[in-house]
Amino acid sequence: MNNYTLVRPEHLNHHGNLFGGAMLKWVDEFAWLAASKEFRGCKLVTVAMNEIMFSHQVPLGSILRFHIEFARQGKTSVTYNVTVYSDEPGKDKEKQVFANSITFVRIDDHARKVPLPPRKEFIPSETI
Repeated sequence: MNNYTLVRPEHLNHHGNLFGGAMLKWVDEFAWLAASKEFRGCKLVTVAMNEIMFSHQVPLGSILRFHIEFARQGKTSVTYNVTVYSDEPGKDKEKQVFANSITFVRIDDHARKVPLPPRKEFIPSETI
């Protein structure tokens, strides 16, 4: 699954590049969207991200592509790999700027872990 966003002025840090917290918000949100599509009806919450390392600065006007892939499923948790690519203004190709794994756990209405059902891979429907 791919999601895209545009780096706008409100996403910048005091050095004029993308604020890392904005990147992490999008990683969490877009991975959760993928998980929610594959585990419909499940209440999923974020429990972990791997080590966080920002490899490149991302300037204003960049189009970010978030590539989310299923990695593994446990009894109550599911992990997705997220790779972020930046298509910067004036450049002719994307470059990878971030990668991480994020894990969600299914909980009930009392915030207790509960088993996940079998995964139903999300395949976007084509619209005309």
